[in-house]
Amino acid sequence: QVHLAESGGGLVEAGGSLRLSCAASTRHFNRYTLGWFHQTPGKDREFVAAVGWRGDTKYNSDSVKERFTISRDNAEKTVYLEMNNLKPEDTGIYYCGADLWYTDHIAAVGSEYDYWGQGTQVTVAS
Repeated sequence: QVHLAESGGGLVEAGGSLRLSCAASTRHFNRYTLGWFHQTPGKDREFVAAVGWRGDTKYNSDSVKERFTISRDNAEKTVYLEMNNLKPEDTGIYYCGADLWYTDHIAAVGSEYDYWGQGTQVTVAS
């Protein structure tokens, strides 16, 4: 069983920054791919970024990569999402997911993730 807990969301003005954190309670954190997904009402969770067990990263798009940075701290068993130059369309709930498949493949589809946190709300005011 893996428990994930997101934090760091909040209300910010357009152009501002937030740093999301996701703390995991698991022995083998360093083996997992960790991902961040974004969800708005009525829509499926959308992949934002992920970091593999080797530290390799994958982003949804170049525009996301220019503004967001995913990182992990295996000692702290935490994955981060640094979000800069936030836009109103970034508003939504951000979920952290853990893919327990010990592989070099970095999953970008929600169905490949085995555990999820409860989410943290991000609201970007225009």
